[in-house]
Amino acid sequence: MGLTAWAYSLSESMLAESLPRRWAHSLGVARRARSLSPILGRDAELLEAAAVLHDVGYSPSIASTGFHPLDGARFLRDQEGADERVVRLVAHHSCALLEAEERGLRRDLETEFELESPELVDALIVSDMTTTPDGEHTTPAARLDEIVQRYGPDTIVGRFIERAAPEIYAATERVEGRMTLVRASTQPM
Repeated sequence: MGLTAWAYSLSESMLAESLPRRWAHSLGVARRARSLSPILGRDAELLEAAAVLHDVGYSPSIASTGFHPLDGARFLRDQEGADERVVRLVAHHSCALLEAEERGLRRDLETEFELESPELVDALIVSDMTTTPDGEHTTPAARLDEIVQRYGPDTIVGRFIERAAPEIYAATERVEGRMTLVRASTQPM
């Protein structure tokens, strides 16, 4: 079984029944990641696998710290023996270090999981932050507003996402810039 087939199967088994909306979101994030394949080269499959797995840490069967990037990455590393780069992307998806800091878990996340390449980190941020909870495409601004509304501005998630907003917008600009360059280079003269 290839990396993406394995990732879809595992994510579905962890989320589809217990958290169907989270599963729908994960499918949407994976679709968005696949749409970025022109700028990812050989890492396209890796990013799609990380995208569909990024929220497995929400699964009630493995949630232990209440911080899904850390719980998911630990599960993928310790129980599944997953590809190290996929694990690192799951651990650090969508500015997770900032949320880890809010939760008093930054040191754990930093010491257990190295950051992956900036281009892949950016692509996963964009994939997650342009996908609604129901798996539909959205803008980063609408997604950030939705998160603050859902959790509340004075919650850990609300505070974290407001701190992360500048990096989310910057990642979006970088990814869109790379996509524009690729499109321009493939246009006939």
